[in-house]
Amino acid sequence: MKPSKKITALAGGVGASKLLLGLYEVMDPTLLTIIVNTGDDIVLHSLKISTDLDIVTYTLAKVVDQKKGWGLRAETFHALKHLAAYGRPNWFNLGDRDLATHIHRTAMLAEGKTLSQAADSIRIVLGVKSRILPMSDNPIPTIIDSNEGPLHFQEYLVKRRTEPIVKGIRFAGVESAHPAPGVLEAIRDADRILICPSNPLISIGTILAVPQIRDHLRAHKEKVFAVCPIVGGKSLKGPSDRMLAQLGHHPTALGVANLYSDFTGTFIIDPADKSQSAAIASLGMKVAILPTVMKTSSQKRKLARALLSLFFSM
Repeated sequence: MKPSKKITALAGGVGASKLLLGLYEVMDPTLLTIIVNTGDDIVLHSLKISTDLDIVTYTLAKVVDQKKGWGLRAETFHALKHLAAYGRPNWFNLGDRDLATHIHRTAMLAEGKTLSQAADSIRIVLGVKSRILPMSDNPIPTIIDSNEGPLHFQEYLVKRRTEPIVKGIRFAGVESAHPAPGVLEAIRDADRILICPSNPLISIGTILAVPQIRDHLRAHKEKVFAVCPIVGGKSLKGPSDRMLAQLGHHPTALGVANLYSDFTGTFIIDPADKSQSAAIASLGMKVAILPTVMKTSSQKRKLARALLSLFFSM
């Protein structure tokens, strides 16, 4: 019998979506609320593109390109080729059907609707039963200060393929931003809060930078569970390990635990990092050891079930 408990997850894109799909399939999805990073959002071709919101939504709708982890399955790119012919930038892949999502979102914003309303509209049309909330309705672009100068995160990640050296990270406008409607309530009212295995600096870190969110997590520390995105000193997905090292953090489970210790009650690590358990526990967190690598659908569901069991046995 599926537990009738409310879970709120903080999530980035590809890495988080694997675990979220597992949860979606093994629990009542209407009891799952997902707060998604929007620092990766970018405007291209005059369109508002919300990459992590779309990855999470497409994944739970089971229309995502599973090989890439983003975009729509069996996508074509005719429009992008024509844009390039007109001299428009084509370094960011936008599929033909994916463009419909961005046009719809941009049109809603132009009509005076919020990013939250657009996200809700998209997930309802695609049949997703869980609630998906942007961290904020305010634009908060993640800016990478690099050895090549300031870069929007998408330029650093996609255009420059993480080659620049990261000197610092800024979340432009975050000081005057507000959590999106429902975000603080979702944290307060959840039975358990899950920090997904996403980049701690520019996925989870961006969400934490929004005023009040980190404070609310601290106030409910005992029900916060974080899954480490680093296994054996390597990122499960993306440039987390490289970014951590370049900014002076240890690219290890312990290094991530240090970043989360003020608001996390239980830290989940892979068996590969078992030797770091005592050091992590000394930071004031409980430590749980579960296989966190998710290469198959069964591994996603297995980790999700193990987490649910852990959540409600403590």
